[in-house]
Amino acid sequence: MQRMQSQSPAGEQTPPSVAAQVRHDGRRPDELRAITIEPEFMRTATGSALIGAGTTKVICTASAQDGVPGWMVGRGRGWVTAEYGMLPASTGQRKQRDVTRGRPDGRTVEIQRLIGRSLRAVVDFQALGEHTIYLDCDVLQADGGTRCASITGAFVALARACARLQEEGRLGRSPLTGSVAAVSCGIVGGVALLDLDYSEDSSAEVDANVVMTGDGGLVEVQATAERTPLSRAHLDELLLLASGGIERLLELQQAAIAAQ
Repeated sequence: MQRMQSQSPAGEQTPPSVAAQVRHDGRRPDELRAITIEPEFMRTATGSALIGAGTTKVICTASAQDGVPGWMVGRGRGWVTAEYGMLPASTGQRKQRDVTRGRPDGRTVEIQRLIGRSLRAVVDFQALGEHTIYLDCDVLQADGGTRCASITGAFVALARACARLQEEGRLGRSPLTGSVAAVSCGIVGGVALLDLDYSEDSSAEVDANVVMTGDGGLVEVQATAERTPLSRAHLDELLLLASGGIERLLELQQAAIAAQ
């Protein structure tokens, strides 16, 4: 298994106003946390990846099964769906398992729907045939950005799974029409920051999660103003910041997908 790790791009031009700002962990405002993607972390899954964003760590697996949900039978099309969960000790204070409560909480449902929507945006279901791919994202350790890490890692797991299905002759061609990744950003102390950790996210005036395809298309933008309404200028600034971060994530994804 080969681990892909991010580095600050050489020669990257940073505006003086941004370069002058230093965050609590030493990063520039437009800098990602250290990103690692380890493909095929779970040998028992059709495809998998362990993604780390700073101290946030998520196992993403893709499990392919023949057949589709009942409402899709006979259409000759496949389906991709996602589930998300946080291990009890992932936040330091034990989180009760959903199975103990009898149902997932609202946050869990919202995030797994987001993951599913994001990945389905780059899938040709006709090419997938009557197969279902289940994407499971399990948070080992949470320090902000778990939904974004899940989307970014799940795409690697999905791509590895599709390649394996082709090798096995179960798919005639790849059902992937592009790539997709996600990153958080926000405004903290009046400064736009990329890839918030928990301490930054919890004190942000505005926080956002941005999902983009490899060709720059927006799949989803979740932006919330905590105290001060979000201006159009600030939204444009956050989207530009997110776009730069996602470009770097896409490069790491492709390296992890191609790794032997």
